[in-house]
Amino acid sequence: MSDATPKKIWESNDAARPVMEENLQYHIRCKNGDVGRYVLLPGDPDRVDVIAGEWTESRFVASNREHCTYAGRLGYVPVTCCSTGVGGGSASIALEELAALGADTFIRVGSCGAISEEVECGELIVCSGAMRQDGTSAEYIDLSYPAAAHYEVTTALVEACERLDLPYHVGVSCTTSSFYCGQARPGYNGYTQSFFENRVEDLNRAGVMNFEMEAATIFTLSGIYGFRSGAIFAVVAHRLKNKFRYEGVDRSVLAANEAVRILAEWDAKKAAANKKYWFPGLARRP
Repeated sequence: MSDATPKKIWESNDAARPVMEENLQYHIRCKNGDVGRYVLLPGDPDRVDVIAGEWTESRFVASNREHCTYAGRLGYVPVTCCSTGVGGGSASIALEELAALGADTFIRVGSCGAISEEVECGELIVCSGAMRQDGTSAEYIDLSYPAAAHYEVTTALVEACERLDLPYHVGVSCTTSSFYCGQARPGYNGYTQSFFENRVEDLNRAGVMNFEMEAATIFTLSGIYGFRSGAIFAVVAHRLKNKFRYEGVDRSVLAANEAVRILAEWDAKKAAANKKYWFPGLARRP
């Protein structure tokens, strides 16, 4: 006889987008009132409480599969943090369900492998756009559609790095669906293909700064749905220099939280001036 406690039976009248009472979302297990406008999206569930630990106040909301969620405030600004897990598939689920609860501004807080000589391990990369090799975004729109970060989020991340005096770079990333072969690493037992050989060097010549695994999905979906999104990465590996050093994640957390504060300031300025878009001249207005 099994000692396992039976799980509560889930039931919904919509198999296409199953939700429960109070709009409880199937994967992230959040409901109405749990999610604010501004959302930080780390991949690692263990990074969520680190991010929330920098807030004025925070509360645990839910943990299901790869999605761990906290909600709280940064000063007066309501903010949410939800982990996406690894890759575009789970990132798209998180964004879909967070958006259903009112989120419209997303910042990926991740780590990456650099393929640019000017970058060092421990530094930050603010992602301005991404190559769509994530696999997931192609299920939403033709690959000719750009995966571009929103200019307001990108600018806020740059402003945050400047305010905090953090070392950073700005550029295009390559989002892949595979950590190993998709990023020209050998697979199990040294498995390779000939097209792996020049991949890093080819992307470097094109000015691509790094490999990562979620930004293109987040940017593409945000563009389609009319949301704002951006991304900041801690460089933990350098493929050209053959280095791996896990540091800088604390810097990415500080910068992402500061960017939320900045975006909230700018959004208040836009509302006061009855403007749809942020532009530098708004900062000079009382």
